[in-house]
Formats: sequence, C-alpha cells, structure tokens
Amino acid sequence: MSTNDGATLRPGREEVVTTSAVDTRRPAYGLGRVLILVYGIFAVAATARAGVQLITRAHEAPLAYALSAVAGLVYVVATVALAHNGRRMRRLGWTAVVFELVGVLAVGTLSLTAPGLFPDDTVWSRFGSGYGFVPAVLPLLGIAWLWHSSPARIAARAERG
Repeated sequence: MSTNDGATLRPGREEVVTTSAVDTRRPAYGLGRVLILVYGIFAVAATARAGVQLITRAHEAPLAYALSAVAGLVYVVATVALAHNGRRMRRLGWTAVVFELVGVLAVGTLSLTAPGLFPDDTVWSRFGSGYGFVPAVLPLLGIAWLWHSSPARIAARAERG
C-alpha cells in the first residue's frame, strides 16, 4: 500500500518505509575534487608500481611489494569512497583513510627502526619520503575533508544560521 508522499505501508505492520529520498548533493566540490584527484593519482601510481614489482621481482622484497599493493588498494577504495556522499561510502572512506594513516605510521616507523624488513621501499616507507611525504599528509587531508563535509555537520551549521 502506498501513500501520497512516496512512503510504503507494509500490511500488518505499523511502520512506514520511505522510498522517495534522493540525495541530490554533488559528490565533491572545490578542494574536495582536488583531494579526490590526488587520491586517484596515488591509486594508479601505487597499484601500477606494486603490480610491476610483484610480477617482475616479487622474490626480492615480497613484504615491501605486498604492502605497496595494499597501499594501492587502499588508495583506490579511498578515491571511490571520497567521491560519493552516501552513508556507506562515507563509512568506507573513514575506514580507508584511518587504515591508511595507521599503515603510514606503522610502515614508516618500521622502515626506520627495522630497515632489514624492507630491502626495497614501499609507498609508505619512511613516511612516504619517496613521494615527497604526500602519503603521510594525504590521510590527514582525507580525515579533514570527511569531517568538514559531513552532512550532519553541514545540516547543523545551516540550522544555527
């Protein structure tokens, strides 16, 4: 059974399920688009580098190359998640950028304190020094963007005036 406002009443139940909610906001704007572009570049760069390393010389530094592949996949997930507004994608975005921050800090610290673990660099080695420390800054920018662009925060700000 339907109502005039697009809601559906389920027979035998007293609940209303709305089906007409559509998010019409643009996925990202301004600096958000730049952030997504940088994430996209790192997704391609890290994934391609790790793929070539794993295919051509995986036996030389399997841990380092596998970690670079993980970093590449995290960048892919973060790129896609940051480009969308949905609740699930925002949660996925938060998970990706926090995982990325933990990975940069862990791998960066281990690469300095136990360099024998990494005979070759990963994307996150020495906190991303091979990439101008962008891998160390990127998750912080991702977290800042997710916090700043939170629909709940934006709505609360709009209500305050």
